Amino acid sequence: MNKKLYTYKQSGVSIKAADNFVSFISSISSKKKGKKKFSNIGGFGSISDIPSRIKQPKIVACTDGVGTKIEIANILNKYDTIGIDLVAMSVNDLIVQGAKPLLFLDYISINKINLTKMKSIIRGIINGCNQSMCELVGGETAEMPDTYEKGKFDIAGFAVGIVDKDKILNKKKIKENDLILAIPSSGLHSNGYSLVRYLLKQKKINIKKNKFLKTELLRPTKIYVKEILKLVNKNLIKGCANITGGGIADNIKRIIPENLVANINLSKIKSLKIFSWLKNNSISDEEMLKTFNCGVGFCLIISPKNLKKVKKYFGQKFKPYEIGKISKGKNKVKLNGSINWIK
Repeated sequence: MNKKLYTYKQSGVSIKAADNFVSFISSISSKKKGKKKFSNIGGFGSISDIPSRIKQPKIVACTDGVGTKIEIANILNKYDTIGIDLVAMSVNDLIVQGAKPLLFLDYISINKINLTKMKSIIRGIINGCNQSMCELVGGETAEMPDTYEKGKFDIAGFAVGIVDKDKILNKKKIKENDLILAIPSSGLHSNGYSLVRYLLKQKKINIKKNKFLKTELLRPTKIYVKEILKLVNKNLIKGCANITGGGIADNIKRIIPENLVANINLSKIKSLKIFSWLKNNSISDEEMLKTFNCGVGFCLIISPKNLKKVKKYFGQKFKPYEIGKISKGKNKVKLNGSINWIK
């Protein structure tokens, strides 16, 4: 009696395509490491060294994704920047603790493996790892035909870093009269895209025909690793905050000690055109501040005497500038004035 035999491929999963993708990752070279290949890719687990020069090593771990920015990438059929975003969202959190990123892993779940799309994403991840001075040591790719609609996918990143116990940045170091500095963002980074997409739908805006939005909505997140680690090594900062979901107030609040207040002068913030565009398309100031970074990608809290020293570690485009001061109080964050949106 003939019985019909079923295969994994018939269910929508191609092991061969997955193997081809793993082979691609294993063979692609890191710009940072010249022609050295990623030796850990394809195994069951990854092994990495802990730097011996750190006397009291503490491990810091972070995980994140890029949210619905993926949907913009799908609309524009452009995937070479969201891999950078994926790395940035984790490593920019790591450095808030003063930690140096050591390794990164990715997880990609997709309806059906598309090698062209996947290669573009992984090149972005490697680019982000190079910018972060860490190693891509592995990951996982899951082909899930009944979970995701055709062409749909999601990505997640996992970063592990290390910091010497004496270098950990914590609230205890922050004192009255310390300065709050803003480091410019590169744009939206990877936050607020559900609101952006809702706005585009309500306004019936076709981003494929809008050169400005095509560029800005997929502009990759600025990675602050190199600059921040230099400041940590020189003991020039007391605290810092990655400005992500929740905006400036909610993220700075997380690092302010009890009985101190971060007084922020919004009129000093140097916003960007993309935020002015959003503001001018029916989004209130209040909503802008709690949803987007509004031009401030990262914040530093420093001693006033270190202001000039801190600035010299940054190029002109991302040079920090003063937006506030720490004082006594119980509200943790107080916003004063209003942002001068670009006309």
